[in-house]
Amino acid sequence: MEKVVSLCKRRGFVFPGSEIYGGLANSWDFGPLGTELKNNLRDWWWWRFVQSRDDMVGIDAAVIMNPKVWEASGHVAGFSDPLVECRNCHARFRADQIDLAAPCPNCGKKGMFTEPKQFNLLFQTSIGSVEGDKGRAYLRGEIAQAMFVNFKNVLNTTRNRLPFGIASVGKAFRNEITPGNFIFRTLEFDLMEFEYFIRETEWEKTFEYWLGEQKSWLEELGFDLSHTRVREHEKDELSHYSKRTADIEYQTPFGWKEMFGLAYRTDYDLRNHMEKSGQDLQYTDPDTGGKFIPHVVEPTFGLTRLLLMVLLESYDEEGDGSDKRVVLRLKPALAPYKAAVFPLLKNKPELVAKARGIYDGLRRHTPVAWDDRGNIGKRYFSQDEIGTPLCVTVDFQTLEDDTVTVRDRDTKEQHRVAASDLVGIIGKSLAR
Repeated sequence: MEKVVSLCKRRGFVFPGSEIYGGLANSWDFGPLGTELKNNLRDWWWWRFVQSRDDMVGIDAAVIMNPKVWEASGHVAGFSDPLVECRNCHARFRADQIDLAAPCPNCGKKGMFTEPKQFNLLFQTSIGSVEGDKGRAYLRGEIAQAMFVNFKNVLNTTRNRLPFGIASVGKAFRNEITPGNFIFRTLEFDLMEFEYFIRETEWEKTFEYWLGEQKSWLEELGFDLSHTRVREHEKDELSHYSKRTADIEYQTPFGWKEMFGLAYRTDYDLRNHMEKSGQDLQYTDPDTGGKFIPHVVEPTFGLTRLLLMVLLESYDEEGDGSDKRVVLRLKPALAPYKAAVFPLLKNKPELVAKARGIYDGLRRHTPVAWDDRGNIGKRYFSQDEIGTPLCVTVDFQTLEDDTVTVRDRDTKEQHRVAASDLVGIIGKSLAR
């Protein structure tokens, strides 16, 4: 874990938030490479689960919604964790994640914990100049509610028939008591999820179908499924809206942790919003004319924590001492740079000019890196460390016959190819 965290800061994947002012606990900024990796994960998910299907549409909703939404959904009353505080050092902890009979993890004093009390996870904010209840609003604690309140709008504008899904990607905010473990649990995070609307009788087969699809995508991303497991939630763990929930967990250096979630939310959300808003959110069967409230199966993918787990899964080391090589074995479609271009020698203007021309031509098609620092071996190792799949070296033979050397990140094999074939070669490597 320490190696991955160090790599993230050193190479520009993730930086501590507000670092020049001492930072902010559990706040992180994505650097140039982290932003590319996160966007690649997001885009692959959107293509895989939305654009490539005819039963899914997407929305991009506002972060701040009418506070009545969160009252109707049960989040204002029931979205909370049990909190205890140490009377000695005033550190706060989730009561269900520590031994209350043990000494305080922060100060070491024993028998100092208060009685547990519920702590609401919604971030409160105010709208306009009005303070108090009239101006109160919330940063969304999940992105699902916008899909429920827009159910009728989507239905009326797309004419979708059951079963179908509404998907969304965006920020969510939770005032967690004990966030931590790098970017695994943070105050704000990115979610990718969809609400799949069905008839009640279809929920069990639909649940199993989406569980299989989540596993399949993990394999496509390059995960070894032996590093994952499915854990069913016990009855006392279930959210207030769920009849069945299962997590796909990943074996991290800090234990088995949730990567994806899958919940059967019944008709809880649509029914509550229908009752509280007074709007008809029923579905009309186009064949029979019958009206009913659809049920929902919800697959959830945490984008921020998925990025961490992709890094953990792809991190590899080879060799020892000066020959040690760190490799991020990312799928090429996920890699921040799809290739890197080097001139063999940076003090030879003709090589630099030729390499620059090839680099400029490639970056019109795909993200590529330029590197002329140090010797070729160091450049290769530098690109391996950030997951670049291919390295292109321009040498003196290039000036004669317009061929270049292409080196593969994983095998370290090198091949001579025509420079004019590079776009096709790189494009072929990016197949999902």
